[in-house]
Amino acid sequence: MASWVLSECGLRPLPRVYPQSRTGLTSKTTDLLKLTQPPVSKSYNLGSSIKVSGWSGQRNWALNVAVPVSVPVIEKEDKERESVKGVNEHEGELFDPSAPPPFKLADIRAAIPKHCWVKNPWRSMSYVVRDVAVVFGLAAAAAYFNNWVVWPLYWFAQGTMFWALFVLGHDCGHGSFSNNPKLNSVVGHLLHSAILVPYHGWRISHRTHHQNHGHVENDESWQPLSEKIYKSLDIVTRTLRFTLPFPMLAYPVYLWSRSPGKKGSHFHPDSDLFAPNERKYVITSTACWTAMAAMIACLSFVMGPVQMLKLYGIPYWIFVMWLDLATYLHHHGHDEKLPWYRGKEWSYLRGGLTTLDRDYGWINNIHHDIGTHVIHHLFPQIPHYHLVEATEAAKPVLGKYYREPKKSGPLPFYLLGTLLRSMKQDHYVSDAGDILYYQTDPKLYGPDKTE
Repeated sequence: MASWVLSECGLRPLPRVYPQSRTGLTSKTTDLLKLTQPPVSKSYNLGSSIKVSGWSGQRNWALNVAVPVSVPVIEKEDKERESVKGVNEHEGELFDPSAPPPFKLADIRAAIPKHCWVKNPWRSMSYVVRDVAVVFGLAAAAAYFNNWVVWPLYWFAQGTMFWALFVLGHDCGHGSFSNNPKLNSVVGHLLHSAILVPYHGWRISHRTHHQNHGHVENDESWQPLSEKIYKSLDIVTRTLRFTLPFPMLAYPVYLWSRSPGKKGSHFHPDSDLFAPNERKYVITSTACWTAMAAMIACLSFVMGPVQMLKLYGIPYWIFVMWLDLATYLHHHGHDEKLPWYRGKEWSYLRGGLTTLDRDYGWINNIHHDIGTHVIHHLFPQIPHYHLVEATEAAKPVLGKYYREPKKSGPLPFYLLGTLLRSMKQDHYVSDAGDILYYQTDPKLYGPDKTE
């Protein structure tokens, strides 16, 4: 039952692409008014070739696409608006986010200033000192005032700071904290163990996530459930998985048992997650995690379990919600459905281009700009304090493959609406096809609750 909560170079002009639409029909202008709604929850193999011009020579390839669960019938005036909205103004063509991009990873890399790749360990450590000082300061202030006006404010603030500590440890795991592996490991263990994260166990699985982002089977974090796995889940598991707040409490369960359809644990050295030569690292991290858990238990006896719950327990769960919210929304919930890939259609670049940047308002600086996520996914070795500049430099190369995030107010409350909408719509992908889109189970919440 634990599985219900879950499933880490020369530029050329944009090619002239005439893709098959997601409904399985051609996208030529003469056929735009003939769209009809496909059968629910079916996969379509699009064998017709796609004509590409603007590259050297011409290429044909066949797409194997699983379409979204439903596409509304488009009337003439609606289609005209759709054409204007989705058109590349210079080319006069619809943009297909699943089409292979006309640029290479090297083109993006070349656009990023050289200093953005430089890791400054002193600057990185300054963020650690700042965050640790704030954590202890918040705890001392809450314990001093000790009233029910202060405690809720403390929980939100401290939980957010725990999330900030996680992001710094995450940088250590990527090696973007410094060029010194020993420093990265020591700081990473201290930061992650303090918030009950097994540093090496998570670091290795998160590396797998980055190496396979956007791949239906091989991705490691919030990847889609296949239709077969989805339908194999009992109704309670299925419902809780897509009903808030349960998915936002998933991370500890994921650490112990991974996602549905996968096995292994971030704590066990013999888990499928790890290569034989990585087992010693996993043992070290599990030992550090166990020491922290024992320290919390001892402090509960000294200070009392209620006081420890207020000082550490509730902020820990706020941190878990931050982590699950951010990691989910960096890969889900775009206004228009984004593709997932399998087989020959997947590539590191195409998978990375389906990630999303998010704006968190005041929280951007607190959690070290982790919302600047596209460039981080493509180049995780860039330090967090250069991500914004690197993204701005890469935008001209990325073009429409970069999706500008919606601007947030001081606090990103708007993301809750995005999360709710995605949870209601993005349930599984087809078992067939190499380019896939999320499909919706109309019976999940009952006929009167589906959209």
